[in-house]
Amino acid sequence: MKRILIIEDDPVIAEVQHDYLEASGLAADIAERGEQGLEMALRQRYDLILLDLMLPGMDGYEVCRQIRAASNVPILIVSAKKEEVDKIRGFGLGADDYILKPFGLGELVARVKAHLARYDRLVGGGEWRRDELRLHGIRIDRQARRVFVNEAEVPFTAKEYELLLFLAQHPNRAFRKEELFERIWGQDALGDYATVTVHIGKLREKIEPDPSKPRYVETIWGVGYRFNV
Repeated sequence: MKRILIIEDDPVIAEVQHDYLEASGLAADIAERGEQGLEMALRQRYDLILLDLMLPGMDGYEVCRQIRAASNVPILIVSAKKEEVDKIRGFGLGADDYILKPFGLGELVARVKAHLARYDRLVGGGEWRRDELRLHGIRIDRQARRVFVNEAEVPFTAKEYELLLFLAQHPNRAFRKEELFERIWGQDALGDYATVTVHIGKLREKIEPDPSKPRYVETIWGVGYRFNV
């Protein structure tokens, strides 16, 4: 049975979500504070997270950011904040969907099940394991920090490996060059964002069947790059 974590400080809304999800064949837990929800999300295994933004203590944005840094679990923001900037910020932090309050319970469950099915397809196609990731004939051994392409080991520098792993752990999501630079080289790193372009080129040379026509690490013009699954 799929397990859903509801991070919501309004007990009435949380209980309604909980009861409707369980009536639809899904198990659900509730966390009423941001810190509690984050701890539960990182300590236990959940298949999807419903996240309010306006939480006591740690707000939903920070909860989303920290969960996404550690996990690819689908995150659906459920919030009364309707400004476009709030949605953009949520998606920028890694949320998979944004549902406005008040919402229809049927729509909520339909979106939850759609994201669960999509995530199952991604996981099934990628063979996610505790220490190993397989995608497109690429095998990333996270424990040994080694990469194999069609079972032949390919040498990667430390930054090439970190960039590949980061993109592969966030499939089908576009990242700006500036964001990739900050994530891989560090926010305080000194350097040119063009180094991201150089490293993307090196990744393609090592993992793409035809680096001149990349299928896996795609350029999204005007945005950045994404790893296709």
